[in-house]
Amino acid sequence: MNLKDRIKAAVAALDVWARPWARRSRWHGYAYEFLLFGLKQAWACLFGGLMLALLVGTKLLWPEHAPLARYDFLVIASVAIQAALLALKLERWDEALVIFMFHVVGTVMELFKTAHGSWIYPEPSLLRIGGVPLFTGFMYACVGSYIARIWRLFDITFERYPPFWTTHILAVLIYANFFTHHYVTDIRLGLFALSALLFGRTWFVFTPDRTPRRMPMLMGAVLVSLFIWFAENLGTFAGAWIYPSQSAGWRMVPIEKMGAWYLLMLISFVLVTLVHRPVDACVARIRQGIRVAA
Repeated sequence: MNLKDRIKAAVAALDVWARPWARRSRWHGYAYEFLLFGLKQAWACLFGGLMLALLVGTKLLWPEHAPLARYDFLVIASVAIQAALLALKLERWDEALVIFMFHVVGTVMELFKTAHGSWIYPEPSLLRIGGVPLFTGFMYACVGSYIARIWRLFDITFERYPPFWTTHILAVLIYANFFTHHYVTDIRLGLFALSALLFGRTWFVFTPDRTPRRMPMLMGAVLVSLFIWFAENLGTFAGAWIYPSQSAGWRMVPIEKMGAWYLLMLISFVLVTLVHRPVDACVARIRQGIRVAA
């Protein structure tokens, strides 16, 4: 039995043990559902959680005069994590391809942003392009990995999803603005408005346990952006990169940065839709009914 099957068996055993307790009352059922929600969220954050652990752990424990630079170790460790996820079948190859695409997209933006002084990587390393250590692309890939994994874990479907092509236009405009706002007018407010126009009526349906739940997609996007902002604070505290405002000492990343993460998260979401095409919730229920009837 491989690791993936052992994990599934452990989850099944937990369910057998806890299900009778969950059925005793409605509140027990809610508590168990919340537990499963948390466990699935943690599992979806596997790549990101490991990356954060590496950033903080190496900040605290990395020897000052080690022959291998900390940033170079982070590159090697990031590649090893990605390879292990694929080898253990904890991540699919098509998902890994999208994550690689996001890795490239993120690295290109890093090269541009560091050249314009938006942030810097203060430590020396060999495995880098210009001023950008190669592990940075994996930090962007963490977002894509989370979205791809959570899509499967929660069987996500959508209500009133906008036309597929419109979301890709939004993603292209967002990505372009990350570059062009250095030279022309920043259209970020317009992009916020466009995202609200496209997704304002969209709900996503997710299943933590057995009962489908629903949430406005924009609310979900804001919540994910908030947690990415928390992670960014940990990353800068660990010295993985620093903003100009942190050059004299660490301070919290301004909450306004959450807006940039919201837009970047939308790019990641659209890239993931290349693998997981959005399915209408009503269509999914009909298909489920057909399978049950068969």
